[in-house]
Amino acid sequence: MTTVTVFVALGSNQGNRRANLDGAVEALRNADEVEVVRVSPWIETRAEGGPPGQSDYLNGCLEARTALAPEDLLWLLLRVETQFGRERAREVRNGPRPLDLDLLLYGELELERPGLVVPHPRLEQRLFVLEPLCALAPDLRLRRSGRSVRARVAELRAAQGDAP
Repeated sequence: MTTVTVFVALGSNQGNRRANLDGAVEALRNADEVEVVRVSPWIETRAEGGPPGQSDYLNGCLEARTALAPEDLLWLLLRVETQFGRERAREVRNGPRPLDLDLLLYGELELERPGLVVPHPRLEQRLFVLEPLCALAPDLRLRRSGRSVRARVAELRAAQGDAP
């Protein structure tokens, strides 16, 4: 069975955020054909976009190995979100959610299908995703810019006026 390395972003800003994220990691650890290799520290960030007044997010990233096809892995991620109370059909775009799982990278695959784009289309613009990814894979080269995750984090921090 051939496996591929994947990176998944995790976020929560409703309910017990830490329990939601820890529970999602555990659910993925228990999934067939998924081996969670490492999990970043959780970081707290302000909600970006969406309705005003949202609670802060707790965000992180995990690295896993899987034999699942990209579509099957996405289906698993959506199922785990549902287990933690996410109702995509009822939510406001970029609104609060108990759990958000995004497939960031699936090996070297580049894929664009309805409902699934890999690498994640906004990966390189989201500091709240790149910072936890940097904790796991700082030297990983991002495909669109060709920069390392570490370098892209530094660029985004500088653009915001934050120290590296």
